[in-house]
Amino acid sequence: MKHCFVIPVYNHPHYLAALLSHLSSFELPIIMVNDGSDTACTAVLHQLAHDYPRVDLVEHSHNQGKGQAVITGLKHALQCGYSHALQLDADGQHDWQDVQRFLDTSIQHPEAMIIGQPIFDATVPKKRLYGRYATHIWVWINSLSFDIKDSMCGFRVYPLTQTVNILNTAKFQPRMGFDSEILVRLKWNNVPFINLPTHVIYPEGGISHFDVWRDNLGMARAHSRLFGGMILRFPKLIYQKVKG
Repeated sequence: MKHCFVIPVYNHPHYLAALLSHLSSFELPIIMVNDGSDTACTAVLHQLAHDYPRVDLVEHSHNQGKGQAVITGLKHALQCGYSHALQLDADGQHDWQDVQRFLDTSIQHPEAMIIGQPIFDATVPKKRLYGRYATHIWVWINSLSFDIKDSMCGFRVYPLTQTVNILNTAKFQPRMGFDSEILVRLKWNNVPFINLPTHVIYPEGGISHFDVWRDNLGMARAHSRLFGGMILRFPKLIYQKVKG
């Protein structure tokens, strides 16, 4: 097994130095995907790539969306010969102290998709918290399973061969809908899931790139596409549940 980190970045420069300082202790490769960030954030990324020899900086010429940034990072990781990629977001919301626990679980269960199950504190915006449940319901319907406890947490470990095979054969929503869509498609392919509770915060003054209209519309399209796919796969999925 060869693990690496994948970090999508779009105009989130504030926590990057601290994040890389923490991750460097694991002595694993770090793939950072610059998703068309502005000049200031790009300069920070270039400096960090210079300062940390383990950092592999991949860049988009323009912003393509978080989902596409993750896709780029995962495909690049597999091309580089890594077997698993631990994804972390760059906005400071994740508990970095749980990185070792995620890695250990992946090592113990190499075939599994490891996903964070958020434990929110008082900093979470209530609209964001309640809005997640609509996505949860659609994910449970489209996967015909409750195995995916939270499909929107960006703290997760991908088994790369299974994941990239799916990325190469399906069309994905390139922005916020990707996090949920890839999990449903992995579940369709009978990849096992392990949910790890992890604390998630919303830092004061944090930057969110979630666009209410664009991203909700994109997620609705993704769930509609998944629903159609679930109907086509319904006999297979039922057979998997009975057999499994």
